[in-house]
Amino acid sequence: MTSRERVLTTLARQEPDRVPINYSANPGIDARLKQHFHLAAGDSEGLKRTLGVDFREVRAAYVGPPLHADIPDRQVDPLWGKRTRWIEHDSGGYWDYCDFPLQTATEADIAAWPSPSADDYDYQAFAAAAQCRHDEQVAVFLGNPGLGDIINSNGMVRSMEQVLVDLALDDPAGLALIDRKVEHELAVTRRCLEVAGENIDFIWLGEDLGTQRGPLLSLEMYRRHIRPRHARYVDLATEFGKPVMIHTCGSSSWAYDDFIDMGVAAVDTLQPEAKDMEPAFLKSRYGEHLAFHGCISTAGPVAYGTVDEVISVCQQTLETMMPGGGYCFAPTHQLQDNSPVENVVAMYDAVLRFGRYD
Repeated sequence: MTSRERVLTTLARQEPDRVPINYSANPGIDARLKQHFHLAAGDSEGLKRTLGVDFREVRAAYVGPPLHADIPDRQVDPLWGKRTRWIEHDSGGYWDYCDFPLQTATEADIAAWPSPSADDYDYQAFAAAAQCRHDEQVAVFLGNPGLGDIINSNGMVRSMEQVLVDLALDDPAGLALIDRKVEHELAVTRRCLEVAGENIDFIWLGEDLGTQRGPLLSLEMYRRHIRPRHARYVDLATEFGKPVMIHTCGSSSWAYDDFIDMGVAAVDTLQPEAKDMEPAFLKSRYGEHLAFHGCISTAGPVAYGTVDEVISVCQQTLETMMPGGGYCFAPTHQLQDNSPVENVVAMYDAVLRFGRYD
């Protein structure tokens, strides 16, 4: 099977020749893996091929003017004005969201806040890139865990706490910000599908709905604010004949029946240490209606265990999730910089060894 055939077969909950493989990593471990495999620092494609990765993202590049000015000691997103600062830790560091310039914004402030136009993207180059990936017979997806995301993405400029308050109180300013992003993303996604739909295999959405211990918000609030907006993305994908996968962190299986009802094909992340997210439970409870992508914890043996422990957890996960198809092997998040190279190599060796269907 080609990578495209393998992934589409799996999203349809059928058995392919082997389990599809995906990869995502923070910069530190990504660089060490490239060194391990004697690849150039910028050779991300070479690393994916070495690991047997079946998925490739395509996105339309923004070519409009920067809408938000630089700020000293900050990285500023030129489209939406998100601000981050560098935070160091024992195994590296990361850019953390800060300042939250719209935290106390009114409706008038939201209306005046610069945001991008759907006209300011290079759709011609996007179509060419999608065609190129299609010709390579990989599984091509449009979107990522940030597409459709309401709580996190808007929390980056308004603060997560304030976004949750907005949802609880139906705050007009917060909802106006949410809907501006939704309308923009839907417009860009539609135009991408219009110019390259025949070369896109599926759409990837996201929304973090859980903590480690339970739901992040009530089912009533989800159905009042999140689901109706997500349904528009799913309906758009369905209009173009594309399956949808949705990323959601933490304890999120409480929303899976709604995903199924909306027409979502697959769920991503699947943190096994979170409540009601054990692989066996997910497979038995939802496996007839949903495909799965993830399950290999970035906070478990891959980060803290031995090579043998990594191999064992990968083999156990595959034995649980593979029967009948419908499972894509992937880390639950970006592999973290505290992950030993030998453990990550063992993880991908394990899926190539144990992830084949006979």
